[in-house]
Amino acid sequence: MTLPPGRIDVRVYYEDTDAAGIVYYANYLRFIERGRTEFLRALGHDQGRLMQEGIAFAVRSAAAEFLRPARLDDLLAVETGIAALGRAQLTFAQRILRGDELLLDAKIRIACIDPATGRPQPMPRPIHQQLAALTKDPQ
Repeated sequence: MTLPPGRIDVRVYYEDTDAAGIVYYANYLRFIERGRTEFLRALGHDQGRLMQEGIAFAVRSAAAEFLRPARLDDLLAVETGIAALGRAQLTFAQRILRGDELLLDAKIRIACIDPATGRPQPMPRPIHQQLAALTKDPQ
């Protein structure tokens, strides 16, 4: 991660777990989706408004290491930062922690697309410049 990450808290509810009270693996993806959404919101970008302006972000690839299980009632921290930035895509570095214990480490590559056509498009320059200012090696 190349910046102090965005951070949100997520509580594990019963609906997030399997019969053993362990978080079902796909729900970690939901938690980090919330982290990316709140990261963008903190920068002033509401995804609903962006879609109205013809800009959407879609997951292109996801790589996740599930290191330890989260359990019912755990309070988790989702950390989000930018790992890489291109003109039409970016890669988020995301982690989920329980206290100081790392539970999940992920890299999520996101493409900027036109929501009407689903085709890739360059990020609007102001958004790209804002994200570039948060990266160590902007392109």
